[in-house]
Amino acid sequence: MNRFFKIREKINLNIFGYKKSILGVLRYFTVLVAFFVIAGVVYYYGFSETELSYRFNFFLVRFSLVFFLVRYIVQLFFDFHPLDFIRKRWFEGVVLLVFFVDALFPVFFESILYFHSIKLFVENHTLLLFQLYFLVIVFWELSHTASGLGHLKTGPATLLVLSFIFLILAGTGMLMLPEMTTGGHFHFLDALFTATSASCVTGLTVVDTATFFTLKGKVIIMVLIQLGGINIISFAAFFATLSQRKGGLKYQSLIKDLLSAEQLSDTRRILRAIIKWSLTIEIAGSFLLYFSWGNAIHFANNEEKVFSSVFHAISAFNNAGFSLFSDNLYQIGLKNMVHFQLIIALLVVTGGLGFFVLQDLFGISNIRQRFNFKWKSYHVSTKITLRMSGILVLTGTVVFFILEKNGVLAGKNFGNALVASLFQSITTRTAGFNTIDIASLTKPVLLFFMMLMFVGAGSGSTGGGIKVTTFALIIKSTIATIRGKKHVEFFKRNIPFEIVNKAYIILVYALFVISASIFALSITDPDINFVQLAFEEFSAFATVGLSTGITPDLSNAGKAIIIISMYVGRIGILSIAMMLSKKVLSSKYQYAKTSIMVG
Repeated sequence: MNRFFKIREKINLNIFGYKKSILGVLRYFTVLVAFFVIAGVVYYYGFSETELSYRFNFFLVRFSLVFFLVRYIVQLFFDFHPLDFIRKRWFEGVVLLVFFVDALFPVFFESILYFHSIKLFVENHTLLLFQLYFLVIVFWELSHTASGLGHLKTGPATLLVLSFIFLILAGTGMLMLPEMTTGGHFHFLDALFTATSASCVTGLTVVDTATFFTLKGKVIIMVLIQLGGINIISFAAFFATLSQRKGGLKYQSLIKDLLSAEQLSDTRRILRAIIKWSLTIEIAGSFLLYFSWGNAIHFANNEEKVFSSVFHAISAFNNAGFSLFSDNLYQIGLKNMVHFQLIIALLVVTGGLGFFVLQDLFGISNIRQRFNFKWKSYHVSTKITLRMSGILVLTGTVVFFILEKNGVLAGKNFGNALVASLFQSITTRTAGFNTIDIASLTKPVLLFFMMLMFVGAGSGSTGGGIKVTTFALIIKSTIATIRGKKHVEFFKRNIPFEIVNKAYIILVYALFVISASIFALSITDPDINFVQLAFEEFSAFATVGLSTGITPDLSNAGKAIIIISMYVGRIGILSIAMMLSKKVLSSKYQYAKTSIMVG
């Protein structure tokens, strides 16, 4: 064995001069091959399938896998520590090994596929399985290339902003493909509106999602919701942490700001928690929804029922508000599917609490620490989020029940009316599902809903709004100022004034954007009722998705305003302010004090 390694070391020394150039060529061809395969896959699913396109894609994907296999062997050959290389890139190696064995020994896999149904599925979906092979390798490749973004001269806020622009534009292009819609040309602005609404987990639509999009189009919307909900940058940074390479302080700083982590060292733990909680809750939600449909909703087949369950679970947990029914969940509300409504509401609440709160509440290590150390308590942010969320949900339920008991709730028994009020109170703050007719609501309820939407969900969650912690901090700071207190306190803890100032900045910028947008909408769409325009804007900025039904009737300029509002509301006003602001060179000096009249 030692002799083998000595011979290999001697070979490596002789070819070391060619290592950099050969690996550089491989990196170039990797990008080229990935681009052509992805373009081929997009063409295959985006346009009508033909025998030629099938064969071409089959060849293209198999060729790419052969290329990745050759590249893996070359990289292994050039590495001075092959065992470490295999250990670090074990997943890619396993995938390529499976492909290699399948290519050379197909009989081996045929003997494994004992059940006829499994064998039939593999035979009918061979291209799909090869494409999944390819996607797994490409995603794993991100774990070794994503950290290279850290060398770009862009700040974390800029990366966050650009990531959503890329996601939205990619989604727009996909939705405009012929196979994504049931017929007719999907105009660019409408496609951009839909992609922005899905990526920013809003739920406002200019077309009927249920009838306008094919299954492929609905899958694209679902993927956009998933990526937009947990943020595409989180994916890249997560893969960077999986590779055991340093993703750079830039990645960690971005996730720290995005998820309100207290230390940079917390980011990797939180990123893993994001993936864990998202998949666990969405899978559990899909399972529960599948058995909650009952006989009230008719599905063409079991596959449609499964897809509908998964779609609504992802849409609910990510607080997106998209539904596969033409009237959202209005008919379901009329049919009094209480179990279904409660499951959706529970998914919305868990997604709206925020990943940090979920980890603090249900993380195994946190539970163990609280059990072993009785003095260990929940984080202040968790307490604020839970308390404020509970107050807002309860207040919304009571107010809606009282104001609409003779309106949209008329004819319902007390139990169903209470469930409808609770459901609407929960979803109005961030999700956008509705089991009642929003257009029939009275003006006081619409104004109250605007306030709920403006506050929104928890920090670091899939929801929007200024966040409940921001709202609570502003109220507490106002009370402290009125009482003449010099400190803002929560649960016997002082809140730094830097955080208080940030809360007021978020409030002022949010009010400015909403006011400016409503003003612009009143110019572009003067024929639409002002309260309806204001409701639409609040819903867009808070990424809620509720509408009185005016969205398709907006002018092109009005749709553009709503698109910008959804985008700004999702990525956060503070991120844009950070990106556009100039760095202060020095702040160690101060001018002489003076006083001015206020009030």
